Amino acid sequence: MRAIWKGAVSFGLVSIGVKVYSATEEKDIRFHQVHREDGGRIRYKRTCSVCGEEVTYDDIAKGYDIGGGEMVILTDEDFADLPLSTSHAIDVLEFVPAEQVDPILYNKAYFLEPEGSATKPYVLLREALADSERVAIVKVALRQREQLATLRVREGVLLLNTMLWPDEIRTPDFGFLDEDLKVRPPELAMASSLIDSMAGEFEPDAFTDDYRAALQEVIDAKVEGREVVQPEEEEAAPAAAVDLMAALKASVERARAARGEAPAGGGAEPTPISAARSAQQAAKAAKTAKAPAKKAAEKKAPAKKAAKKAEPAKKAAAKKTAEKKAAPAKKAAKKAAPRKTA
Repeated sequence: MRAIWKGAVSFGLVSIGVKVYSATEEKDIRFHQVHREDGGRIRYKRTCSVCGEEVTYDDIAKGYDIGGGEMVILTDEDFADLPLSTSHAIDVLEFVPAEQVDPILYNKAYFLEPEGSATKPYVLLREALADSERVAIVKVALRQREQLATLRVREGVLLLNTMLWPDEIRTPDFGFLDEDLKVRPPELAMASSLIDSMAGEFEPDAFTDDYRAALQEVIDAKVEGREVVQPEEEEAAPAAAVDLMAALKASVERARAARGEAPAGGGAEPTPISAARSAQQAAKAAKTAKAPAKKAAEKKAPAKKAAKKAEPAKKAAAKKTAEKKAAPAKKAAKKAAPRKTA
């Protein structure tokens, strides 16, 4: 990994030199825009919309649109006077319980590595932070922008999570929030039962990016010149439930069946969903049993038709055979007969 930033964690009167590394990386497959005919890369030029001339990076400034076609241009000197624009300090403001930080505020994650002789105070802060079961709220200037962040311990390393400012979180404004919808207690109980039946321990490695894997397969096939293996189609999503309670019961039953658990209530009376499912399975089994007999009957039918069609041919063949056998006898009889005299 390559450090993207160097600075110091300011913890009271203690200063801990650190290097900052990106803790995450996107695995998206990236493409270049190319000419379809010859594969040449598509290049874009930076041109001015007023004079039409191509502009170099040295001649590019930042402009703020104030409306009405007017633009305020800011120079490097304007940014240099801003507070914390070049500060390389991570200032600890306070320590708070981790559950008080809404996850929606988290933005990006960075690893902190101690630099030089800062290993001892780094480990001290790490151990104290872990024992307190709290996270540190800090301020840091990254990429010419002051950001709020948290500092916590992950796998023996201090992890810096930059955060969005509260005014960057949008307020949900949806019509259904004003509707007076009531949830019946039995429905709530069944939904809770469904959650319990699907409860488990979160293991991130158990989940994969199927789309990226399939796309990589297409690319590899193009490279190797072989036929692309078509991935299996996923089952269609179930239709929207009409009866919420029935859908919840069916979901609980399916989750328990997937885990090999007995249905709720043991030998209790079947629910409408389970009864309908049993009837459907019985009908399917009966249909499956009839299918071989029907196929066997269909196989016999052509044989009967063939035999029926072959009967006239057999009779004609037998007749010709009899005529051939009788021909020599008739000739012999004709020769043996006395000739008539005049």
